[in-house]
Amino acid sequence: MNQNENPRALVVGIGLKSELLAELKDHLGEIEELAHAAGYEVVGHLSQVLVQYNPAFLLGSGKIQEIKQMAQETLASTIIVDHELSGAQGRNLQQELGVRVIDRNQLILDIFAQRAQTFEGKLQVELAQMLDQLPRMVGAWLGSLSRQGSGIGTRGPGETALENDRRRIRHRLKQIRKQLQGVRQNRSQHRALRKKQGLPSFALIGYTNSGKSTLLNTLTQSQTFTKDQLFATLDPTTRKLFLPQIGAAVVTDTVGFIRKLPAHLIEAFKATLEETSAADILLHVVDLSNPQYEQQIKVVNELIALFGWDNKPLIHVFNKIDVASINKQFQVKSFPRVLVSAKTGEGLEKLRQTMAQTLLNINSTVELFFPKSQEYRIYELSRESQISRTEPASSGTICYASMTSSQITRWKEYLVQEQLETL
Repeated sequence: MNQNENPRALVVGIGLKSELLAELKDHLGEIEELAHAAGYEVVGHLSQVLVQYNPAFLLGSGKIQEIKQMAQETLASTIIVDHELSGAQGRNLQQELGVRVIDRNQLILDIFAQRAQTFEGKLQVELAQMLDQLPRMVGAWLGSLSRQGSGIGTRGPGETALENDRRRIRHRLKQIRKQLQGVRQNRSQHRALRKKQGLPSFALIGYTNSGKSTLLNTLTQSQTFTKDQLFATLDPTTRKLFLPQIGAAVVTDTVGFIRKLPAHLIEAFKATLEETSAADILLHVVDLSNPQYEQQIKVVNELIALFGWDNKPLIHVFNKIDVASINKQFQVKSFPRVLVSAKTGEGLEKLRQTMAQTLLNINSTVELFFPKSQEYRIYELSRESQISRTEPASSGTICYASMTSSQITRWKEYLVQEQLETL
């Protein structure tokens, strides 16, 4: 193979008879997209439906021989299995097929490793890779040792090498976690500063490649990196925008989600996910042009519940209406919803209005008193919150304003005594 050519790969879909065959076909298409995103040339695909998985190889023996023959015919150097493989299963398949075998998790981690640009991103990816590697290494070692026999002295050297490798990885894991803790503390300080300034916050979430970064750029007139590929964004990016009746706010773009998101990635990207967890409102961006958009919504909703975000206000943002059919636009059922095109700007004014109104709905109306000597601060208050009315008093002015909890904290010295007692 020419060094400039992409490595050739076969993708293998696998499922149980209890699962829907249509879903298996869709999943096979997604794993092909992931393979292309990782830089592979997909030269063929196969699938198998089983009553139960083979504990030693995951796949059935007949399908393994079919894969081996196709790999030889297509000169494929890698087999990608759309399922998680144990260390022993991966090793067994590799021995049988004579080519490299990786599973879905390893493929996604490979994409993340290629995309990581910042120090934080690289640390998180390395942590995820090591968390993924540790149990595989144990399984592979045990699979190898089980073939050596059980005589005196046959297991000691292998176990020693395994323990050395495990000790090395655990030491590195400890170092990375310590560094990432510093990253989390730094991000926490930035969030605290924004809260102190009374800035409402939004977070863009959604399936990978749904157009979140493009939407961020269009909403905030910024120039963050965008590309029509899976997992183009890894590191959270926060930008300021202005909303009607609200004023300044911030919106954060985050890493996209996907079906069967590896648990090790979730563990490693805690610092990134905390940016979303701290947001006042979530914007769930959906690619309405994608044939599987309903299944993608389901995946994201399941992750929202897993992360404990289901108590947060959420706006469904159905993106790419410039390429989605009119019928699809009429079929949308999720509420509250806004139909937009991040590419053309259509619907973005409606989105800003919905974001502002959602904020006002979750804000509290509070009563503040400004003595005459500090009435000049009422103008400052009006720039960051909605003042519904003012009333003159003998020694100052009473204001009724809609405010977030962070704004209430900032202006606490002006709250009337009765409201202080209820907070």
